[in-house]
Amino acid sequence: MRFVTFEHDGVARAGVIAKAGRRRPGDYVIDGAHPLRPAPLRDLKPTMQDWIGYGLQALSVALRAEPPADSCLLPLADVKLLAPLPDPGKIVGAAFNYRDGLAQINRAPSPQPVIFIKSASTIIGPADVIKIDPDNRITYEAELAVIIGKQALKISRQDVADYVCGYAIFNDVSVTNYVKQDGGFVRGKNQRTSGPLGPWIVSVDDISDPHDLAVTLDADGIRLQDSNTSQMLFRIDELIEYISAQMPLEPGDIIATGTPAGVAATHEPPAWLAPGMSLSICIDHLGELRNQVEKECPHDR
Repeated sequence: MRFVTFEHDGVARAGVIAKAGRRRPGDYVIDGAHPLRPAPLRDLKPTMQDWIGYGLQALSVALRAEPPADSCLLPLADVKLLAPLPDPGKIVGAAFNYRDGLAQINRAPSPQPVIFIKSASTIIGPADVIKIDPDNRITYEAELAVIIGKQALKISRQDVADYVCGYAIFNDVSVTNYVKQDGGFVRGKNQRTSGPLGPWIVSVDDISDPHDLAVTLDADGIRLQDSNTSQMLFRIDELIEYISAQMPLEPGDIIATGTPAGVAATHEPPAWLAPGMSLSICIDHLGELRNQVEKECPHDR
């Protein structure tokens, strides 16, 4: 199922995308705060973090068995979708994790994952604006995001499936010149609005194979990235085994699994982000994440 965080009448809360049936065509949102919401949601706070703590897959199964009352449905067109997980604990990114990306820049594969931490404060939602300083060289990075469902510490790759609750689209916007100047990722990966996430979290029961999903990114309608998650150097089970040996992972943490070939610096001329640009990322079964790029104002810094 597709789990969202949305705003309606000025109030943000969690919901689930559903269809109301033939009488009311189109997509609707089950309002997670409505008094007549389905029984599986009634003992939970209407926040994505609370739902993740309970278990998105368990909720998905329970909600399929109980059709929602029409009274708790809101037309999708009448709500504003926010980042589905607006307050993750942390984002752990994997760098240099696609074989086609490594081949494109003639870089040898690392013997173990290269990871970095991205602040939760970088997160923005679908249709939110990526604000940039156009004097920098800034790239998009289309990525599959893995949502952690329960605490994971020093787990083996054979057990990873028990710790993943869902998947989403992530754009790891990165200031390339900062990364090169610093010889590290902290500043280049942690500018404000540099973590678009959305449009929803798809629970694991709806994704049969996360390592066989087409990944594309278009800028102003021009295809700049076109690959598949089968190109991952380190698969999700390997990443989580490695990361959980370095630090505890908590419910609501995000693993950003890396980006394929086609980042801005590899195009001729380079496709650095610029004010006015429109980005669209699509991943099979996960929908489309769209964001505009604008120049940041002094008060945004």
